[in-house]
Amino acid sequence: MRLQGSITALTTPFDASGRVDHDAWRGLLARQLDGGTQALVVAGSTGEAATLSDDEYAALVRDAVRVVAGQVPVLAGTGLSGTDKTIRHTHLARDAGADAALVVTPPYVRPTQDGLLQHFRAVADAGGLPVVLYNVPARTGCDLLPDTTAALAAHANIVGIKEARADPERMTALLPLRSSAFSVLSGDDGTACRALLAGADGVVSVVSNLAPRAFRALCDLARGGEADAARALAAELAPLIDFTGVESNPVPAKAVLAQLQLCADALRLPLLPLSPPHRVYLAEMAAAVERIEARHLRALAA
Repeated sequence: MRLQGSITALTTPFDASGRVDHDAWRGLLARQLDGGTQALVVAGSTGEAATLSDDEYAALVRDAVRVVAGQVPVLAGTGLSGTDKTIRHTHLARDAGADAALVVTPPYVRPTQDGLLQHFRAVADAGGLPVVLYNVPARTGCDLLPDTTAALAAHANIVGIKEARADPERMTALLPLRSSAFSVLSGDDGTACRALLAGADGVVSVVSNLAPRAFRALCDLARGGEADAARALAAELAPLIDFTGVESNPVPAKAVLAQLQLCADALRLPLLPLSPPHRVYLAEMAAAVERIEARHLRALAA
């Protein structure tokens, strides 16, 4: 499996009573496929995975696998703070039909680099799915360093990394690890264009929940070497990217999706809907999404 291009870390839609809204879920999946998204992440941090029961989690993965029907890879977020629990959660994703596991560095416990090495090898050996490493130190409290990633990239069942550190030096250190068996993916929307132009295989995006066609176009332009056009599109997307960061992910993104009438603006505690000072920009953000997506639909049709 070769992961590349525009990959969406999906939000999980809930209804007003807090239950998973499976009709909205299937609609979001179809919209991503129509937009040209090249892989999907189900029940990652953007999908509020920490709030899902095992039954809800498995149902979301099964639904995604049915809707996608093999058109693109389906990754499931399986990373937890303990190795044994992560392996069991990876089994749950495997049994629900996922193609790969996105495994974040263990949150809160702050393992050493050797601990990370042994953790990811154990999950890759026993989890039953190809593993994509996920490094996001701002959220987890530990940093998967490039030397450790290089050691893990040699494992036959570890197929890539989602790197969410935004500094260019980190991407520069990781890009030599790219191969036909190991993908280097940006996990930061704001610097995705720069990473793609430098040679990254793709981006795992939050903002592509809102603008899947535009993010597919950004990936195609950057990976095709059309630097000026890619940077221009990234500049156009910058206000949306900035807005999704005004509060914790996925709060702003889900508010815009609700403004677009694609799902309810419903989250599970401890997350709350977008606060009033930011809500005044929702109509503007939704209009920007509609405008940019309509233009790329016309370009696709042409």
